[in-house]
Amino acid sequence: MTVLRTPAPNTGLADFLARADKEREARGEDPLPARPADAVLTLLALRGADRRTGVPEPTARLLGPVLHEDLPVLLWGTPEEVDAVPEILAALAGRLRADGRLNAKRHARLLTAIEEAVPEFRRAMADPWNLTWPRWYASLLRADGVDAGDPDAVRAWLAAHEDTPHADRPALPAPLHRSDVAARTFAVRVRLGEALLAAFARDVEAPSPAGPLLPGLLLDADRPDEELPAELERVAAALGDRWTAAGLGEALAEPDGPHAALAPGPESIPHFALADRLLGEQLDYYGDATRPLPPPPEPPAPDRIRALLHAAPLPAALAAGSGDVPPAIAERCFTGPAAAVWADGTPEELTDLAADVLAAVVEDVGATSGSEYALDAAHLLYALYERGGTPDSVVRKAAESGGLPVDPDLEDAPVPVPDGGPDGRPYAMPSRDRLPALLGVPAPDLDDLVEPADLEAHARALAEVVDRLAATGCVFRAGDAYGLTPLGGAVVRRVLTAGHVAAPGDEEISEWEAAEVVAAVGSWPERTAADALTRWTAGRGVTAWGELLGAVEAAKAADFHGVDTAGLFARLALAAVPAEALRGALTHPATGARAHRLLAARGEAAPRDAERVPQDARAVLTLEELDDHRHRDLRARPPAAGAAEPDAGARALPGAFDAAASHWPGGARALAGALVRADRDTARDVMDALAAHHPDPEVATLAEHTVKALRRTNAGKRRDRWRPRS
Repeated sequence: MTVLRTPAPNTGLADFLARADKEREARGEDPLPARPADAVLTLLALRGADRRTGVPEPTARLLGPVLHEDLPVLLWGTPEEVDAVPEILAALAGRLRADGRLNAKRHARLLTAIEEAVPEFRRAMADPWNLTWPRWYASLLRADGVDAGDPDAVRAWLAAHEDTPHADRPALPAPLHRSDVAARTFAVRVRLGEALLAAFARDVEAPSPAGPLLPGLLLDADRPDEELPAELERVAAALGDRWTAAGLGEALAEPDGPHAALAPGPESIPHFALADRLLGEQLDYYGDATRPLPPPPEPPAPDRIRALLHAAPLPAALAAGSGDVPPAIAERCFTGPAAAVWADGTPEELTDLAADVLAAVVEDVGATSGSEYALDAAHLLYALYERGGTPDSVVRKAAESGGLPVDPDLEDAPVPVPDGGPDGRPYAMPSRDRLPALLGVPAPDLDDLVEPADLEAHARALAEVVDRLAATGCVFRAGDAYGLTPLGGAVVRRVLTAGHVAAPGDEEISEWEAAEVVAAVGSWPERTAADALTRWTAGRGVTAWGELLGAVEAAKAADFHGVDTAGLFARLALAAVPAEALRGALTHPATGARAHRLLAARGEAAPRDAERVPQDARAVLTLEELDDHRHRDLRARPPAAGAAEPDAGARALPGAFDAAASHWPGGARALAGALVRADRDTARDVMDALAAHHPDPEVATLAEHTVKALRRTNAGKRRDRWRPRS
């Protein structure tokens, strides 16, 4: 049976436009544009609008989905066409009023609903995140004056565009990546297909008095289920052409469309899957994709990307068609337009190509390597980027995975790279005398914690994965040190941002407010954070340092537990915060004592500086230090056999409290009160530990009473909060 290939949905479009235009002509108004009217009526009908009058009837419930979800991804309209959409809906409402389907009150409510929905509609139509490949190319060809209704003209424009050097093609609007548009296009295609299938079901099960919405779907009675999906796909492509540009659907269709390379789908972008995995890593680490990662050191200039990629062993072999390259990698990332990108791609496209190669290798390692780290290749890339791109140690990373405890203070410490850099030699574990310093494990304890042969086996397994990643040019290994290359830093950042992980570059960071800088650098490696602080203040003068110190004060005052003041001041110290800015911060009630301590440590404190520090700030600093002693006591040594905690003799907290109390005006009792005022929760934890372990009964009793008073106060607050109304 013959199938209608160019469907015209039964929406009453021609009759609607004829009646509306006659009324508009009588008022001296221009006719309504047919293309957006077709889209509005069809999408209302696909959403299930009643068609008994011959046209889909808009309702307040349908306006949001059609205006805010459907039209912004399916229709490319000129400004005049977009402006006409509310008029089209108002004309529909008027048609229903004239046909007796709406009384005056309901008609007025519908017009009000249309008016209220319009601002969000305009925003959504302009939102770059709603861009699909058909909408993108429709906008470009129309900007070039091409008749979007002429399929031959559209095909000619696409051919010319594909022949245009990559560097001369218009770039996608920031911050979009190819993967964003590919994913959006795929999602829209799926959603439209589902809407068409639902409409077909309604035509069969609950036909409208106006007739079927999708006429002409004449399926072979012997194989209707097999033919229906393909028919609906053709209908969807035809509708897309009606609302963007004629012939786009067939020209861009994967995999056989003549210009499919211009509109890659998610499966055609290998680094799309890697971006998703790196997003998963970010969420595992921080639970928040918007928490900024540190920028990699020494990012390559855009004009260096080509040379770095061409110098990488695996990409060069792929470009040369070497038979030594695994076929799966060649087929995955170096087919179709890759050769053109290799030859004349823009820096952005070359970075994407490098990302595709890296992603293909990550997949290949997972599928073919027998290493215990084969499935961790994406994690290794994320972890290197998350530490600011600073080199790590193979044996230290292997020790963490092998269950050997590593000093937490060393986990993010950079590892020196041997002179000469990578040499291609097989991995050899560092000499045993270097391991204590690398791992932070005392030499006498090393033999009790791990067998050297076991540790070396873990390290060699990790080095195998690192070396396979190194073939991409994105990773290096030199002896025991490994890390991201400058190309790798740019590529991993590209993949992270494709997955919508916050991975700002220096230019973006330079535009941040001081509070944003402080919130970010607290979790970055110290040297990386210090460099970022220095660059942010460059050209801004002492005022900028004062803004940073003010942001630290505000953050600490708002979240005592969440802000590591000691860590932030360590980063400020590395960044050489000026003494003038520190003196301006001496009066801060939460961090003034920290500022004075840094001045004193640098030998720059004046005699009168100490007098300017508020007692509240001294209490905050003292509480932070006591809480740090508490944590160190808990980690100091494992409990004795049968004991729940380390013995009291191992504790430094009691001595630290006594030392602080000896200099505090009013002694231990006054200090306890000051600590409570600084932060109740932290003070309770410290006092709990002192009550349990301080050798002086008087101090232990004071701590116990302080804790009880805090608990009573908290209980009273809870009772007040939930007291029933009388």
